[in-house]
Amino acid sequence: MKLRVLGILSVLSVLIVIFASTAILSSASRELTQELQINRAAALNRLAQVAFDAATDGGDATQLQAEMDRYSELYGEGVLIRLQAGTLRSGGLSEERADVRDALARANLNLNDTTLAPLQPFGTGSEVISRSFGSASQVLGEAVLEVNLDAARQKLRERWLLVGVAAAALAAVLLLGAARVTRWVLRPVHRLNSAVTELEATGRTGRLPEDGPPELRELSRSFTRMARTVSASIDSQRQLIADTSHQLRNPVGALRLRIDLLQLELQTAREHKAAAGVQAELERVEEILDGVLKLATAEHRIFEDSAGGPLGTPSRGLPAAVDPYPVLQEETERAGPAARRSGSHILLGDPPDPAVHIACNAAELAQMVGELINNAIKYAAGARISVAVRVRPDAVAVEISDDGPGLSAEERAAATSRFWRSPQHREIRGNGLGMTIVDKLAGANGGSLLLAEASPHGLIASIEFPRALAQLGKEGPV
Repeated sequence: MKLRVLGILSVLSVLIVIFASTAILSSASRELTQELQINRAAALNRLAQVAFDAATDGGDATQLQAEMDRYSELYGEGVLIRLQAGTLRSGGLSEERADVRDALARANLNLNDTTLAPLQPFGTGSEVISRSFGSASQVLGEAVLEVNLDAARQKLRERWLLVGVAAAALAAVLLLGAARVTRWVLRPVHRLNSAVTELEATGRTGRLPEDGPPELRELSRSFTRMARTVSASIDSQRQLIADTSHQLRNPVGALRLRIDLLQLELQTAREHKAAAGVQAELERVEEILDGVLKLATAEHRIFEDSAGGPLGTPSRGLPAAVDPYPVLQEETERAGPAARRSGSHILLGDPPDPAVHIACNAAELAQMVGELINNAIKYAAGARISVAVRVRPDAVAVEISDDGPGLSAEERAAATSRFWRSPQHREIRGNGLGMTIVDKLAGANGGSLLLAEASPHGLIASIEFPRALAQLGKEGPV
């Protein structure tokens, strides 16, 4: 958009400069042409008057020739006057020139021609003007004056140069002004666009500065009010979910206690089976509540930290650095019994050499790794699970992969949606919130969750942190 607006303003500025320069140069050409034409017409009239006097005073052309010679010597221009007694010349002007012959022919017909063509800055040669002299009924002779245009052309070229320099300076000022106006107009638009992106990603945004045109200032104020309303609504909804999940724990816990007491009074196997089914459903409800609380906490983290900087940067409350490998060791050991019960085997890769550090909350990194390992154990039973830290040129990744059935491309794209579960896992107990929680916590720590297909089959889940953020964490916050 900036290029389009700046391009239009630049074209308009250049057109204004071109039109103004053309008008000034045309006016300068007309002015110099008119000045030269008036001066030479006056000189021609004077010479024609002297020639008329010579023609009517007995034909003595001595004074006329002297006048012609002085004029040619002074101005460097030729003069030719044709009398009935003969032709006088000065300055090397000869009637053998085609333009001189044409001028004499027109003057002989009593047609005066003292008009000069508009001057052009470049070119060579001269022009001639002519007039006749005599009585009202008789032409006694013709006078032709050569007009040297070199001096006038030089003046015109100097004016062209001056106008060109002024036009270039004016164009530079206009283009600079166009750039300033473009920035002034588009700065609020860019800020508004960034604020919309931030609001979409984080649910909140800062107050927009009120600058630019009045319409954009009013738009910024309106957007700020709307963003505050939206953020307050999102916070209220998130708090409601968290409070509801927390408050439901008490009645669910009480209900579990009552079922446990009820089981002590049951007599038949059928009654015990029914009670076990109810208890299983309660456990499922508790699992969902735990997942919702974890998700609410993760979303709270990312939305709170978004106030400290752009999305994708480490939050303000992160420690200086964390070595991910000890976290992977601890979570691998913790998941070992569950893996053995499902027939899976967890393999922890060697630590990177030298050790790497990432900007991430250690407890949240442990939660993310634990969720991914548990997912692999649950949905890829009997699989080989690999846990490792991968160091790449532009990122540091915590990678959990398995050789289980994996997910299709469409399923991987939907895996981080709330309560989403693959159709092939419908029979496996779960709440569909694990990947969502990992994705939110990764974003809150400046990283991202990436899901890819393993070869020949299986799933690779990577939590990637940009290398710049890893270095930031190692050096400490600034």
